[in-house]
Amino acid sequence: MPVTAGRPPRPPKRAWGQPLQLVLRLAVMGLGLGVITGTVLKLLAPQLANGAASRTAAGTPALPQIPQLKAGLSLGSFEPRTELTALSQRWAQIAATQKDLKTSAFLLVLDDGRYAQLQPDLPLPAASSIKTPILLAGLEDLDAGKLRWNEPLKLTKELVGGGAGWMASRPVGTRFPFFEAATEMIRVSDNSATNLLIKRLGGKTVLNARFQAMGLPATVVNNWLPDLGGTNTTSSRDLAKSIAVVDTGKTLSPRARDLFREIMGTSRTNTLIPLGLLQGLGKDAADPDSELMAYGIRVYNKTGDIGIAYADGGLIQLPNGQRAVAAFMVKGPFNDPRSTDLIRAMAAEVAKTLVGRT
Repeated sequence: MPVTAGRPPRPPKRAWGQPLQLVLRLAVMGLGLGVITGTVLKLLAPQLANGAASRTAAGTPALPQIPQLKAGLSLGSFEPRTELTALSQRWAQIAATQKDLKTSAFLLVLDDGRYAQLQPDLPLPAASSIKTPILLAGLEDLDAGKLRWNEPLKLTKELVGGGAGWMASRPVGTRFPFFEAATEMIRVSDNSATNLLIKRLGGKTVLNARFQAMGLPATVVNNWLPDLGGTNTTSSRDLAKSIAVVDTGKTLSPRARDLFREIMGTSRTNTLIPLGLLQGLGKDAADPDSELMAYGIRVYNKTGDIGIAYADGGLIQLPNGQRAVAAFMVKGPFNDPRSTDLIRAMAAEVAKTLVGRT
């Protein structure tokens, strides 16, 4: 064809249109496949879940079904609501086999208010178990800025206490930081350390008024430790409450609460509540604390022993995450093994009730 004079030739068509159309088609196809796949998976989800459950049942064993607490754990409260009547009756039966022993016991599950009791308000010789409310009073003053964590406490002749502990062997005039005295009072039940705290907290009269204000009516310090005559008193309810008010956040800041638990966790004596709990699970061990951890149980406790009286009070962490406070006290003949056996037997019933026999 002849070229028109004065008109340039038309350029050839570009080839980029075809790849663009291919990309657009692929994108549309991918979107469609995604929608279809999502719909199919949604419809098949129940069948897939059932199939996985069947494989678990036939192959790898499923985890044990432990009752779980509701989301958003509360701190609980010291509020008895529902009595574990069978446990209270069982304690009474055990105590009735030793009629010449005076016995007091109290248990409260902080999360739901279940409780058991046996003369819980009976004042009995506290022995070293009174060191738990003394620790509480000390940490309250620390929280309020009335004393310092490393404040030196001076050992005087009046405060030297015999029996448990090592501070009595140090020269009169030795100064111990508050944190060391508070820790050794619980860790090795040091009586001189306890007397240092009683003195620093204002003395017996002031401290007793503090106990009354805390709602611990049976807790009274009449003499310096070790008080072998048993004049210092408390009750199983008071001991349990002095631990519960800390763990439920009714007193102490979070930092002081952590210190309370850390110090309680250093206690070396585990032959009463911890061993009793373990025996209730059908086990026995030289180190009950380690054995209990395999069951998901942890005990923070403080004992008392002056021969004529024995006591133990502690916080019990249970396998399902709940927490309970328990305390047991027995007064009887000097160094009578029935007293400690009685405490272990009652603690064993707690394990059978709250955890179950394995």
